[in-house]
Amino acid sequence: MLPAVKAAVLQVMPDVPIRNVRTMEEVISRRVAQRKLNMLLLGLFGVLGLVISAVGIYGVMAYTVSQRTREIGVRMALGATRSTVVSMVMRQAGWLLVIGLVVGGIGAWRLSRFAEKFLFKLDTSDPRAFAAALITLTLAALIASAIPARRAASVDPMEALRAE
Repeated sequence: MLPAVKAAVLQVMPDVPIRNVRTMEEVISRRVAQRKLNMLLLGLFGVLGLVISAVGIYGVMAYTVSQRTREIGVRMALGATRSTVVSMVMRQAGWLLVIGLVVGGIGAWRLSRFAEKFLFKLDTSDPRAFAAALITLTLAALIASAIPARRAASVDPMEALRAE
C-alpha cells in the first residue's frame, strides 16, 4: 500500500520529499515504548520484592520455629497433635502478617502520591490495587509460613528434648 500512497502524493505534490513514512501503529508504538519498558521494570521489581519478602518471612518463621523446638517437643510429648502445632505456628505468623500489612498499608497509602507520575490516568489511591496487593502479600506470607509450620509439626519429641 505504501508505494501506491507515495505515487499518489508525488502526483499531487512532485517537489515535496516523502520521508519517514510510517503507519499510525508504528508511531504510537514508538511513543509508548519507553513507558512500556518502565512499567515492565517496575513490575519485575515488584515481583522481586514479593519474592524477597516471602524469603524473609520464611527465614523469620524458620528461625522462630528452630528457637521453639524444645517447647514444641514438650507440647508434642504432652499430647499436642500435628494440627495443634501447625495452628500455633500459623497463628504467630498471622499476627506478624497483620502487623506488617497494617504498617505497610499505611506507608503505601501515604507514599502513593509519589507514584502518580508513573501512572497514566490512574488513581494512585485505588482501593482495588491496595486490596490486590494485600491479598497477594497475604498469600505469599501464608505459603512462606506453612513450610516451617509443617516442619515444626514433624518434630520428634525425643529429639527435640535432647537438642540444645
